[in-house]
Amino acid sequence: MKLASLFAATFLMFAATFAHAAEWTPEKWTDEETLQFRTDCPDEGEYWSYVWVVVLDGDAWVRLGSRAAGRVDCSRTKPLTSIKIAGQQFDNIEMVNTPEMAERVAAAMAQKYSSDLFIHYFNHPYTMKLVPKKAE
Repeated sequence: MKLASLFAATFLMFAATFAHAAEWTPEKWTDEETLQFRTDCPDEGEYWSYVWVVVLDGDAWVRLGSRAAGRVDCSRTKPLTSIKIAGQQFDNIEMVNTPEMAERVAAAMAQKYSSDLFIHYFNHPYTMKLVPKKAE
């Protein structure tokens, strides 16, 4: 009986940990420097790119340079991706191109990252909002 109770307690602890790990909580990521997103282009296969991340109004945003934007364009799962941030992985994340937010996201990047003083001069074709999609 004690073994069964120990097993049940251990199972509940792990279940709670996994349930917590799957929470989409951008407001907790404001201090995170980068996230990774996955692409799977036919000529390249699976690839994880690192990009800066900012949180605005409770949403996670990334600004993609030409190379990362090219990977998004050729990815077989476009517009869906997986991301890794704060030690967690999230699948079925839609990358929504939102050009009307480019200036605001760029300003947030400049405020958060001192090296943006130089990076902002590079081409950034996409400003992407990351939106979790529920599995169907």
